[in-house]
Amino acid sequence: MAGHSKWKNIQVRKTAQDSKKSKYFTKVTKELMLAAKAAGSDPFTNARLRSAIAAAKAVNLPKDKIDVAIKKGSGEIAGESYDEVNYEGYGPNGVAIFVEAATDNRNRTVAEIRSIMSKNGGNMGEAGCVGWMFEKKGVLRFPKAPGVTEDKLMEIGLEAGVQDIFDDGDAFVVQTDPEDFSPAQAAFEAVGLAPESAELTLEPGNTVTVDAETARKLFKLIEALEDNDDVQKVHANFDVPEDVLAAMG
Repeated sequence: MAGHSKWKNIQVRKTAQDSKKSKYFTKVTKELMLAAKAAGSDPFTNARLRSAIAAAKAVNLPKDKIDVAIKKGSGEIAGESYDEVNYEGYGPNGVAIFVEAATDNRNRTVAEIRSIMSKNGGNMGEAGCVGWMFEKKGVLRFPKAPGVTEDKLMEIGLEAGVQDIFDDGDAFVVQTDPEDFSPAQAAFEAVGLAPESAELTLEPGNTVTVDAETARKLFKLIEALEDNDDVQKVHANFDVPEDVLAAMG
């Protein structure tokens, strides 16, 4: 389907992030705590926690630290308490920026986010200024491998309420509505198809096409935001054409 080159944009950023996975221990630990706090400590009934555990394992967070984070989140043992808070604004070229954060000090976090935005060609907006542009979706990624075909995923996915499946180059990406996310993941795993990653995320309803100079500025802004320990995820509604991405290297 059209409009999926944004997944290439995500991969460009991920390549840079992979070299500093250890930095993300803080983020995955917070997500484990938040997921357990929101819906309990059983990953079989808590899809968000199941995804958080997978993300923690992906960055090699030790199992004992995973267990402790879950127990802190569910209240089994005493620990830090984090609030989930969102920030909205605009990047270069008017691109919508939506930031998900987890903090124990809202005043500190909002000041830091505002500073990062202003130093990188962006600006904070009022609550709700860009949130309406994004829709929550379940996203599962399946690396291409023997037995993993688009037809096979579609066959299982249609029964499980999958909304869309597309090829992003090195993997197949499956999208679901939020309420179908957990059943779809379970349906794939039941036939031995475990996704490389599975998460609830925000997808833009439409995108702004940007040139190479603007793309570089946006990547720099998003990386600066993601480097902040309180920031969990950053979403944006820009698209870089394939030829521009290729020229950027």
